[in-house]
Amino acid sequence: MKYKKILITGGAGFVGSNLGLRLKEHYPNVEIIALDNLLRRGSELNLPRLKEGGVKFVHGDVRNKEDLNIIGIDLLIECSAEPSVMAGVDSSPEYLLNTNLIGAINCFEQARKTGADIIFLSTSRVYPINEVNSLKYKETETRFELLDSQVFPGASGKGIAEDFPLGKVRSLYGATKLCSEFLLQEYRENYKIKAVINRFGVITGLWQMGKVDQGVVVLWLSRHVFKIPLSYIGYGGSGKQVRDFIHVDDVFEAIKLEIAEIEKYDGEIFNIGGGREISVSLKELTAFCQELTGNQVEIKEVKEDRTGDIRIYLSDSTKFQKASGWQPKKDSQTTLAEVYSWIKNNQLQLEKILT
Repeated sequence: MKYKKILITGGAGFVGSNLGLRLKEHYPNVEIIALDNLLRRGSELNLPRLKEGGVKFVHGDVRNKEDLNIIGIDLLIECSAEPSVMAGVDSSPEYLLNTNLIGAINCFEQARKTGADIIFLSTSRVYPINEVNSLKYKETETRFELLDSQVFPGASGKGIAEDFPLGKVRSLYGATKLCSEFLLQEYRENYKIKAVINRFGVITGLWQMGKVDQGVVVLWLSRHVFKIPLSYIGYGGSGKQVRDFIHVDDVFEAIKLEIAEIEKYDGEIFNIGGGREISVSLKELTAFCQELTGNQVEIKEVKEDRTGDIRIYLSDSTKFQKASGWQPKKDSQTTLAEVYSWIKNNQLQLEKILT
């Protein structure tokens, strides 16, 4: 391990806290610092976990560049974000823009000043909504399926690859992350910063505080545990819309490979996710949840599409798999069973947050 001091922004969030703890576990002699503003409800529950795991917590906000002025960091893992696709749709986009865009610039500036390398967690939402929804598909009993033959480059039955056209509109959230990608590429070129960009799809696992607009797997399971109604929204209200997902432990394994050989991955953009093999429709997710919990909940069928929603998204991770040999290890059933056990074992602590 070449790094001595790693800063994780958004470090008390779901992804950031899990990465910090796993990094400290694997590299006990490396100083791991988690910076977070604790605005997302539930992030405060990670503070005892970070302390117990030997990860230093700093209460700070990426919107304030002074908070990032931490001496001696040589790797910055940028996990901070307002992750909601619905952010700014029916309200002011100010927090979204300041956190995701200005915050990213502040992070890049800190890396420039300290000479730190950067691993940037971007999103599949950089791909434009209309083009993704224009992909050819078929409808089966439980899901929509992408066809192998598509009109756009970078699209196939495997999903969407890095050369899929970036088109036009993608949501304010997606736009902030794509703008940050562009800026990071400029920083890398101009200031000789080593940088890797990872476009993740749905990430899930233990200690995710699932909400309607972010964290659907945990949300769906928790609603079944606590017997709270749900809705199939859009695409005829059938629940056949599909997402791949990836366990946060598999995210760590991917990032660990990049950390170990940053020179090899420097300057690259990777789509990383579960792909067709680890994907579910909402209808299929409902069946999994019913089997795990033994509960059935009322599910309302809303036929009208929701702003910014997508019929199918699958990550084609071929590029990263060929470069690294990485494969996700935790399949759908394993991941869902783990999340269910976590909710049940922490039911009293989680009920007010997850409901």
